[in-house]
Amino acid sequence: MSESIGFNLLHKDVQRWIWTQNWTALRDIQERAIEPIIKANCDVIISASTAAGKTEAAFLPACSRITEINPDGVGILYISPLKALINDQFRRLRSLSEILCFPVTPWHGDVLRSVKDKQKKRPGGIILITPESLESLLLNQAGWCSKAFSSLSHIIIDEFHAFLGTERGCQLQSLMHRIEFMLGRIVPRVALSATLGDMEQVARFLRPSTKNYPCEIIESSTSHSDLKIQLRGYLNKASENEESTTGFEGIVDDLYKILRGKSHLIFANSRGRTEEIAATLSDFCEKNGVPNEFFPHHGSLSKEIRESLEARLQEDNLPTSAVCTMTLELGIDIGSVDSIAQVTAPHSVASLRQRLGRSGRRGDAAILRLFIPEDEITTKSHLLDRLRVETVQCIAMINLLLKKWCEPAPGNQYHLSTLVQQTLSVIGQYGGVRANQLWSLLCEMGPFCLVDQQIYVGLLKALGEHNLITQMRDGQLVLGVRGEKLVENYNFYTAFNTPEEYRLECEARVIGTVPIDKPLVVGQLIIFAGKRWEVLDINSDKKVIALKRATGGRPPKFGGDGQSVHDIVRQEMRRVYIDKAMPIYLDKTAKETLYEGIDCFHSLGLESTSLLQIGGTVHVLPWCGDQITTTITVLLRRTGLAADCFGGVIDIRNCTIDTFYKSARAILHNEHPTSEELASHVPDTIVDKHDPLIPKELRDLAYGRRYFDVDGAIEWMEGMCQQ
Repeated sequence: MSESIGFNLLHKDVQRWIWTQNWTALRDIQERAIEPIIKANCDVIISASTAAGKTEAAFLPACSRITEINPDGVGILYISPLKALINDQFRRLRSLSEILCFPVTPWHGDVLRSVKDKQKKRPGGIILITPESLESLLLNQAGWCSKAFSSLSHIIIDEFHAFLGTERGCQLQSLMHRIEFMLGRIVPRVALSATLGDMEQVARFLRPSTKNYPCEIIESSTSHSDLKIQLRGYLNKASENEESTTGFEGIVDDLYKILRGKSHLIFANSRGRTEEIAATLSDFCEKNGVPNEFFPHHGSLSKEIRESLEARLQEDNLPTSAVCTMTLELGIDIGSVDSIAQVTAPHSVASLRQRLGRSGRRGDAAILRLFIPEDEITTKSHLLDRLRVETVQCIAMINLLLKKWCEPAPGNQYHLSTLVQQTLSVIGQYGGVRANQLWSLLCEMGPFCLVDQQIYVGLLKALGEHNLITQMRDGQLVLGVRGEKLVENYNFYTAFNTPEEYRLECEARVIGTVPIDKPLVVGQLIIFAGKRWEVLDINSDKKVIALKRATGGRPPKFGGDGQSVHDIVRQEMRRVYIDKAMPIYLDKTAKETLYEGIDCFHSLGLESTSLLQIGGTVHVLPWCGDQITTTITVLLRRTGLAADCFGGVIDIRNCTIDTFYKSARAILHNEHPTSEELASHVPDTIVDKHDPLIPKELRDLAYGRRYFDVDGAIEWMEGMCQQ
């Protein structure tokens, strides 16, 4: 340690704590983070793999600083996306805080009031808090916050990637800006994450409102441990009636044989599949007379069940595999697991990278096992299945993972729902605020910079019409009767909600429910329960979608459900087909399915064309992300073509290639619609929590920006028509 420049900058009591941990040296990110955090004259972003020491990289210098200056009040505000992560960090920081003689206070809905009251009576040390609890503090105890945070040295945000581009992330931006406005000064921010893409974009997201404040970006120069990958393929056999029998049994059987006896995380993407896999694996254990070691972990389970499983993983006394959704992607300390299993294609490269970081944490190789089913090819198979798109997408994502690329956060969003929440919260915090002051705080100087005065006036008028706010004679805006009730409810503190479930009906018979989180219009085809359906009607009031069975061949197995796929992923998929390379990590079945997909791609001449005529259907392969592909589809539908998109491929029924080109040229020749105009034809643009309070024209503006990319679609069409 004597050779460490950073170590010598730390407070002597922090140095003493490091010695008690028996560390022989600081890690690279810890060494590099000490000086900029201690100086407290810039923001800092620390990006490194899971278990690379990011927590200590932030807290050791930040704690050194507040020990040195002895602030009158809270010195560090730590913000986490998860209550479980706060509990975990509280446990990890306790010994350090005891040596430094200041409190560490967890602050969320499950923390005892007595713990919070102790901090309220004598504010100091570190507060570990969620955005929702911080919202409640600023709204209900603004006076205490002003005094308690008066000497605040740093705001540390953990798992920063979980906030990027989301409603909750926009809320976090606003909360940090409101704290600085309240204090009348800048508070340096430290962001921690294992998965970040464009670092300059991340820096802009960390502080969108102050253009010239410096930001130090610290990325780990230490390479990760070795990576071992295997992709196992499975074939869904087609029966006589052309319905596929699932390869699920083969996947679960292999999960049991390969994983039993050690600890693993099994990511299954959907909650339903998570429960199904966990239940089947548990049944296998019972059938074979061995103790169960497979347990589900997702957001719908009780706190006790989740925490019991997390503790079992952390103790590492018994072999334990958690079958989980994204709940165990983030940095809850569960120790090291032997491998990561991914059932079906991952949602994104960023997600895959985050999940992989949970393995190989003790110097061992990180192990990634993918279990990917494909349908057996028949005469009725869809082009997507013949191209083996799910297998190819997995390979493309692994390639990009190895190149250290991951998706950038979606930017330039209006986030009007969160602006409604923040407007009401600020009015509640101060009792009364003028409209120009609100716009200046939240929009001109705050994170809602896309919202001009005209848009904001329209939003305020709508809030007034809903009796959420009232204007006094002196021009001050105060909460209306309905507004007071809204902000007094604990649900108000949450900026996000899950998409509402729509009931799917065919001839008045309910066939299931789905969340609608992508544009959907009458006449469009959707895939549900392995069948193709045509949308007859969308009742946004009753949340009902009327369907009828659509004619045609079997629908594609891989419809691209889940999060939006990025342009770079689709372009990498095309490169996989063109290069014909056979990755060494594929098993025999996966190699066979990939070979089938590559052979299909080249036999159809897709290396030189993006259009195919098969029977009465034209297939368009733009090799673009979902936003551009969806926009192309909607533009074609506006010309009268029966266009639908699945997994990045656009199907146009009852069409010819000549008809496609005529429609494309007509689109290019005519005045191009705005994304807002495209959104105006979507029956239900209510997506986010407070969208029902927003006028339709403003909602269309935000929805269009979120789901459509007209410029990207037009650029692709121009390229097509020039060929």
